[in-house]
Amino acid sequence: MTGCMSGINQDSSFTLSAGLQQLKNEHPPLLERLANLLNISVKIEEGEQMEEYFSKLRELVIEFLAELEPHSEREEGVLFEMMAVYIGREMGPIAVMEYEHDQAKRFIGTFLHNTKDGTTGFTNEKMIENAQMIKNANYTLVSHFAKEESILFPMAENMFSEEEKQELAARIKII
Repeated sequence: MTGCMSGINQDSSFTLSAGLQQLKNEHPPLLERLANLLNISVKIEEGEQMEEYFSKLRELVIEFLAELEPHSEREEGVLFEMMAVYIGREMGPIAVMEYEHDQAKRFIGTFLHNTKDGTTGFTNEKMIENAQMIKNANYTLVSHFAKEESILFPMAENMFSEEEKQELAARIKII
């Protein structure tokens, strides 16, 4: 790997291989869903049609998670594994990425667990508390995606051989 990692994202001519580009292309739709979840969470916090929005939030979180899980599997099960061969996973970028995945999943999982029996009967305070779980997941994932795009993906692009780039693309297509 050559040069300073901090300069990678300033190079507008930097292009990603097919597999890394696919992972990057999966971020905008996920970010759009996250923005919607954040908007609804804020409305709940502000006391706007709380019960209606809280019920809708659960539905949208389930839909979001259905999109997030295969993306996470492509990253954790393929990209991170392939990168760990070179940089390890106990410390550094992979450890941070896995921690952030776990953190976001924990926020979402807690919300879904708390609402598993439906969303009726929650006090205003409990609705706000649970909506904040989704806000925290949002903040974690928005930051996480930015780190992947500016640091992790360019690092992998520079690190992997052409054969490994082809292997990455082939393996993530089947997930």
